[in-house]
Amino acid sequence: MRSRGRLVTLLLLSALLPVLEAAVLLAVGLRAADGLPPQVTAIWPYDSYHDLRWLLVYHNSWESFLVGLLGVTLLRGLLSVALTLLAWPAGVPRPDRGWLVRRNLEVALLAAVVVSPWAALSVAFSVVSLSWYLFASLGPLLLLAPFLVRAGVVPDWWRGLPTIELAGWAWLNFVVLTLAGALMAWSPGGWMLPVAALAGVVNGLLWQRTVAAAVLPARVRWARVPVAPVAVVLAMAGAVWTPALIGAIGGGENVDWRPPILAEPLPAKVPQAVIVLGGHHSHWDGSPAADPRVERFSYRGLDAQGRPLPYEPDATHQSLDSSSALLAAQVDALHKRTRRPIALVGESEGAMVARTFLERLPSGPVTAVVLFDPLVQPGRAYYPPPGHEGWGVATGWQLRGIFWLANLPQEHKDVPDSPFVRSLLAEAPFYRNRTLCPVAGVRMIAFLPTVSAAEAPPGEYSQIPVYEQPALHGGVVGGQIAGDRVTDFLAGGPVRRLRSEYRFLQRLGAAWQAPSLAASVNPIWAATREGDPARTGRKCESR
Repeated sequence: MRSRGRLVTLLLLSALLPVLEAAVLLAVGLRAADGLPPQVTAIWPYDSYHDLRWLLVYHNSWESFLVGLLGVTLLRGLLSVALTLLAWPAGVPRPDRGWLVRRNLEVALLAAVVVSPWAALSVAFSVVSLSWYLFASLGPLLLLAPFLVRAGVVPDWWRGLPTIELAGWAWLNFVVLTLAGALMAWSPGGWMLPVAALAGVVNGLLWQRTVAAAVLPARVRWARVPVAPVAVVLAMAGAVWTPALIGAIGGGENVDWRPPILAEPLPAKVPQAVIVLGGHHSHWDGSPAADPRVERFSYRGLDAQGRPLPYEPDATHQSLDSSSALLAAQVDALHKRTRRPIALVGESEGAMVARTFLERLPSGPVTAVVLFDPLVQPGRAYYPPPGHEGWGVATGWQLRGIFWLANLPQEHKDVPDSPFVRSLLAEAPFYRNRTLCPVAGVRMIAFLPTVSAAEAPPGEYSQIPVYEQPALHGGVVGGQIAGDRVTDFLAGGPVRRLRSEYRFLQRLGAAWQAPSLAASVNPIWAATREGDPARTGRKCESR
């Protein structure tokens, strides 16, 4: 085939497959996955990351997982052979096709092994909606891309550093996929198809550039050093370090969380008594707040005098229903003691406890709720408890293995089957649909760090007032500006701030989230009367 004909065929093939996936998503109405189709014909390992996220979410038995893994590995290897042959630079000797088939099947298998733990962590992100897992899973892709591109075309790919040119083209594909995913998430209906086609054409051009950069390199640095195996080992080991590192970044159990409302007297304009709910792995030593109208929520409950008990980080691992029952008792006790209406100020898990309380139990004296860093649309995937099969069964065991290794040096251990996580999984349709929805008779506001934009799939994310502030997860609560806005809100004032970049960042994250499990396919969720934002892009709807 002549050079021009091969280029046209390359561009047609690389454009056709994203269009087909986009058409299927439009047909089944799974809007939350709109950002993924451009990755179908991306270079290694973005293509494998695409395949594995779909597989880890959409398998419901060990048999379907193993068959699916074999299928996606085989198809990915053969597709890469076709794209490599079409992208091969003219005038350069090419290995025989048999060698290319064997090598690309080997690379597909290697990519599946190395990328799978990170794809599993991206599913964990879609369960707990914590952006650190999403961001952490992208680093290894950027690390591995230049090596795996070489692996499909060069015999001694594992020795020496990739050239700057090859790394640049590989990383440019990441940028293209991110922007294409954002455009796909923004495009209405049928406009997704031409966007997918355009992204596929760019993928084809990048295949041409990366193959040429791999087979026609400049001087290879460290030509005798086995650099690629080191990169692979670091990528796989990083999946084990990540949960502990995320815990450390998030503050871990050694940080005494004290937002301004605990450290300062309440202004007289605030009519409520306030219960402040700490987040996951928070702890409290029993020290009182500065104002007697304010007290900490205890994940251990109340003593005989109706006062909250100190608690350690492990107490926060209980289910949201258990915590909300303890909150109900504390609300009653504080209301009886102060004869005031009650306001709840919850952070992260504490925000979810407050929201669960509003849904499960009569709000009674609670008249205002402030949600700091609430989990935005958690429960978008599923894995069954140990000993059961169901959607995501292999994903659950992979996460258990990762967290078991990560927990070995830890005193307070996070596990993917803690009662807290399992309560998110069991009631996922409610949490993904109604966390940021209004409740009759209760004034509500959510304080969202801009990083939460990457946690929210395309579409609506809130129908209550929001105050958006540049920050990472956990970084909004302690600020004095946010503290002042809380007291303004509790005093009855209007508090709201939308940042123009929030929607933009939300769309930029669309390409790298795991696809949502449609609520209708999971028997565990069959009785729910909730709408499904994964299909509609809208919140707070009944089925």
